[in-house]
Amino acid sequence: QVQLVESGGGLVQAGDSLRLSCAASGRTISTYAMGWFRQAPGKERDIVAGISWSGGSTDYADSVKGRFTISRDNAKNTVYLQMNSLKPEDTAVYYCAADVIYPVRAMADYWGQGTQVTVSS
Repeated sequence: QVQLVESGGGLVQAGDSLRLSCAASGRTISTYAMGWFRQAPGKERDIVAGISWSGGSTDYADSVKGRFTISRDNAKNTVYLQMNSLKPEDTAVYYCAADVIYPVRAMADYWGQGTQVTVSS
């Protein structure tokens, strides 16, 4: 079992930056691909970014390419999402996920509880 806890969300203005963290416990994340998803009110949960086991491969939703960066520190059992140039449409609950497969699937194996990101215009 892997337990995932997200942190770093909050209320920011358009153009600001935030860094989300996902701390894992229970098992090392080095054997899992990791991803960040988000779900806005009334919408489905969508992939934002994913990263392979060693960090050698990453993928991003078109809407965040060039603004968001996913990274991982396996020694710290933590995954990050650096979000720059935030827009109001980035407002959502952000979830961290761990999966045995890369790219991370929509039905990943483990999920965190989510952290709210709100971007005001």
